[in-house]
Amino acid sequence: MKKTCNKDESADTIYIIRSAKERKNNQIMKKKLQISCLLVTCLCLFSVCAGKKPDVPGSVRIAVIKGPSSIGMVKFMEEADGGKILTNKFIFEIFASADEIVPKIVQGQIDIAAVPPNLSSVLYNNTHGMVKVIVVSTLGIMYVVENGETITSLNDLRGRTILAGFKGKSPEYDFKFILNANGIDSEKDLAIEWKSEHTECVAALAANKNTIVVLPQPFVTTAMMLNSDIRIAIDLNKEWEALQEKSGSRSALITGVLIARKEFIEKNPGAVIDFLNRYAASVEYANNYIDETAVLTGQYGIIPQAAAQRAIPFCNITFIEGREMMDKLSGYLRVLYEQNPQSVGGVLPNEEFYYIR
Repeated sequence: MKKTCNKDESADTIYIIRSAKERKNNQIMKKKLQISCLLVTCLCLFSVCAGKKPDVPGSVRIAVIKGPSSIGMVKFMEEADGGKILTNKFIFEIFASADEIVPKIVQGQIDIAAVPPNLSSVLYNNTHGMVKVIVVSTLGIMYVVENGETITSLNDLRGRTILAGFKGKSPEYDFKFILNANGIDSEKDLAIEWKSEHTECVAALAANKNTIVVLPQPFVTTAMMLNSDIRIAIDLNKEWEALQEKSGSRSALITGVLIARKEFIEKNPGAVIDFLNRYAASVEYANNYIDETAVLTGQYGIIPQAAAQRAIPFCNITFIEGREMMDKLSGYLRVLYEQNPQSVGGVLPNEEFYYIR
């Protein structure tokens, strides 16, 4: 029996057939589009491979300490964090003290680190040469500060009591060396009252007239912001330089250095040079653009912006490498060694300790 269909059924059948054809055509077009995209991708990859291969950034892990030694690094940090550096991936981590950094260096978790100069020597000796010093980053930042007007020279310290918060650390040896070299017996001609922290010294200085304190930056600036009667009486960095000039020595009063793991240097010589070039530019920026650098130090929680603006000119941020670094640092370490050999790890480092590109 022949089946008949009405006009509406015929229309529905035609619609269904047409829809099926359209879906099939759409699927074919979609596949063609996917194939085209794949071909374009392959052609792009082929053109890259046929030409010069793009640089694949390596990771350089850097540890910095809150304080003056970080100021010269902040522009570098901003550029790295902002994705402006394509040669290597520089990853920065900020620590409160060098004690937190040491185990990470030893365990290979950090490639480059900011540390005090004597600690660099201690690490070198205790790890049998696992690290090298690559640059001097900060010169002397210690000052004799007074709430009053009684101190104008080192001789004025005779018979006085000086507060200080660096017992057993390299600034103690620095200060005593300067005193003794100027004919002032650090044990007999004056009294040093040791405090556990620099903040204790700042509080005492702000509250008491004629108080004398030896302080580093930015604590000096912080104290001066608390009390307008507080002033810098003696710049110990200048006193050190005067002694070296008189003796003909090429050493310097050094507060901070950067070290790198020897293994990292040997495996990544290009990354080390890239780091040094960028760090040198960052130090130059910090010294020439103080206001902008102060903003960055505040943003990174290193030093509050207001304090940084006043402190940066007195922080002696520098970039010294190569033979000059070796001359200045070896001379400084010798001064520490002569007072206490253990302050530098028992022996003075040999020339292998100094990285020279």
